[in-house]
Amino acid sequence: MNRLALAFALFITAHHAHAAISVTDDTGATVTLPAPAQRVVSLAPHVTELLYAAGAGAKVVGAVSYSDYPPEAKQLPRVGDNKALDLERIVALKPDLIVVWRHGNAQRQLDRLREMHIPLFFSEPHHLDDVAVSLTKLGQLLGTSSTADAAAAAYRQDIAKLRNEYASRPPVSVFYQVWDQPLMTLNGKHMVSNVIALCGGRNVFAGLEPLVPTVSTEAVLAANPEAIVTAAPGATRPDTTLPQLGTWRAWPSLTAVANNNLFAIDGDLINRPAPRIAQGAKQMCEDLEVARSRRKPGAQ
Repeated sequence: MNRLALAFALFITAHHAHAAISVTDDTGATVTLPAPAQRVVSLAPHVTELLYAAGAGAKVVGAVSYSDYPPEAKQLPRVGDNKALDLERIVALKPDLIVVWRHGNAQRQLDRLREMHIPLFFSEPHHLDDVAVSLTKLGQLLGTSSTADAAAAAYRQDIAKLRNEYASRPPVSVFYQVWDQPLMTLNGKHMVSNVIALCGGRNVFAGLEPLVPTVSTEAVLAANPEAIVTAAPGATRPDTTLPQLGTWRAWPSLTAVANNNLFAIDGDLINRPAPRIAQGAKQMCEDLEVARSRRKPGAQ
């Protein structure tokens, strides 16, 4: 190789080594970094899980409360919660990237962070496939694409396996109960509805607004779901002993009650848009398959 060619090759290598990184976040905004981020703050528990799964755990310098997975995330300095952020603590950590969950953080505080010219990446996965996309994008921003892409591929494989096994099974009507007082559910735009559909289920309140609508007991009775599913911490107790499910036994004619189809899933597995939602989806699919097995002869 002559000197000119060598000099050109070195120039190209140096140029690529310092090339800016640009990705589009979940709001459609372009996030550009001059180099892979080295100090990242997570402003949502699901974001913390995504960052670790993307191979960037060593670069996470702070996180909000309830960032408890993987276990080492419990040791991270806390920078507030979904109601209020500790802006001074965040700035003191000197992050070169903050990954934000818009619906969980006060907009005024996020505007303050933006004014400080700290790059913000908004993480708002709405569909199951978005989790894999999020892993890939975070891997690009953090310089951990090899690990992130492998995690995304494994996640996609898990979801595809469930889809192939359950999505075409006889449909099961489902009421997903978020809260009991007041009675709240999730509409069709929420990722949990994606999970229900993946398992061959049908969210009976998919058409309601907003994302987390309040419903009446009468509306649930009128919808007459074949299964009622809720989230519970750890979901280790028998489902029928959970107060939010046990109260439905006051209506024995409700199909979900008559067939004993009252199910609870670990909330961390089903409500966080992170790779572990594949585990929550697996449990949902298995629960709906139980509901199918309990159908009376001739029932659909």
